[in-house]
Amino acid sequence: MSDLQDRMKQAVAAAATEQIQSGMVVGLGSGSTAALMIQALGAKLKSGELSDVVGVTTSFQGEVLAAELGIPLKSLNAIERIDLAIDGADEVDPAFQLIKGGGACHVQEKLVAVRADRFVVVVDSTKLVDTLNLSFLLPVEVLPGAWRQVQAQLAVMGGDAQLRMAVKKAGPVVTDQGNLVLDVKFAGGISDPAGLEAAINNLPGVLENGLFVNITDQVLVGEIVDGEPRVRDLVKR
Repeated sequence: MSDLQDRMKQAVAAAATEQIQSGMVVGLGSGSTAALMIQALGAKLKSGELSDVVGVTTSFQGEVLAAELGIPLKSLNAIERIDLAIDGADEVDPAFQLIKGGGACHVQEKLVAVRADRFVVVVDSTKLVDTLNLSFLLPVEVLPGAWRQVQAQLAVMGGDAQLRMAVKKAGPVVTDQGNLVLDVKFAGGISDPAGLEAAINNLPGVLENGLFVNITDQVLVGEIVDGEPRVRDLVKR
């Protein structure tokens, strides 16, 4: 990551962290920008600027980082509500519909996002698209014994689905839930995110997919303007 990119991500992570108040239960997202937000939250708790904040993590990665920083954590089953959830995204369209799951954490990410009173997405400007799935593949988490069956069902729906393979281990990527991921490309992109999200999740063998529809309340975009990092508060269309 370049220094400018790093500063841009730091800026948008800091802007999101400004929305966290003492006493909140906060959903802590996954990915590089969310990790910077977790670090910023840890620093505020350590300095005393914030207190009594409880985190609910969306991945094992985030759990490890939060624990190292001394952020108190609780599970979804141990809380009554989430005040604010902050997470990244792989694609954001003008209606604030998302594709997530590049890190294969989208099942827990969606559980946390829908539980939150407010869901804030932090991205850089490269993640903004007019149509979802033209560039980024749609992740679909499937039961290991059903991936071929789901792959065939997705093909009938017009989706080219490939099993996601690991980079530093032999074999496929295994999620935190012990499942596999199919990455799916629909020709022409996704024109009806809500309809497709429901249709895919209705397939036997599918646990969840990476379409986040009608969940996002705010999108903060990190940009570089005249060589300096800037945060833009996006307006939903």
